[in-house]
Amino acid sequence: MTSDPSTARPPQWAESLLRLFLKPEDRESVPGDLLEEYRLVVRPEGGRLRADVWYVSQLAASAWRATWPWGVLLAASVVFRDALDWWLSPTQDFYARSLASSVTAIAMFFGSGLGTGWRSRSVRAGALAGVLTGAIAAVVITIVSLGMLAVEHDAHTMTMIASSGGLEEVFVLPFLVILPGTCCASAGAAVGKMLAALYSSAKTNNA
Repeated sequence: MTSDPSTARPPQWAESLLRLFLKPEDRESVPGDLLEEYRLVVRPEGGRLRADVWYVSQLAASAWRATWPWGVLLAASVVFRDALDWWLSPTQDFYARSLASSVTAIAMFFGSGLGTGWRSRSVRAGALAGVLTGAIAAVVITIVSLGMLAVEHDAHTMTMIASSGGLEEVFVLPFLVILPGTCCASAGAAVGKMLAALYSSAKTNNA
C-alpha cells in the first residue's frame, strides 16, 4: 500500500537536528519549504529512501556550512605544528609548542560553539558543532598526514615523529580531542547564546 505523499515526513531526527542549526526566525520557514519539496517533488519522483537521503543531505549541508571553517583552521594549525616538528624546526623541547597547540585548539572549538550559539541560540547546537568541528579536523589531519608521510618518510623524519609523540599522536589524538573539544564548544555556545540574548534585548530597548 502506497503512503499518501501529502502526509509523508522525513526522519524526525533529521528535522530536529536541522532546526538546531537554524536561526530562531528560520526554524519554521526553512523546514517548511524543505518539507514541501520533500512531499511534492523528491518523494514522488524517487521514493522514500531517496527522499530521506535528500533531506539528510540538506541537513549535512547546513551543518557543514556552520562548522567547516573551524574544522579546517584547526586541522591547518595541527598540520603546521607537525611540519615544524618534523622538518621546518625540529626540537626536543615541545612544551611551548604543545601549549600553543592546546590554546589554539581550545580557541577553535570555543569559536565554533560561540558562533553557533549566537546564530542558533542553542547550546545543543554548539555542542554538535564541536563534534563536527573535531571530526572534520581529524579527517583532514589524517589525510594530509598520510600525504606528508608518503612524500617524506626517511629515517630522520620518523625519528622526529617518534620524539614528538609518535604516529599514535598523529593519527589517534585528533579523534580523542573531539570529546574535550565538544565541552569547549558547549561553553562557547552558552556564551554565544547569552550574548545574542543581551544584544537582542539591547536592540529592542533602543528601538
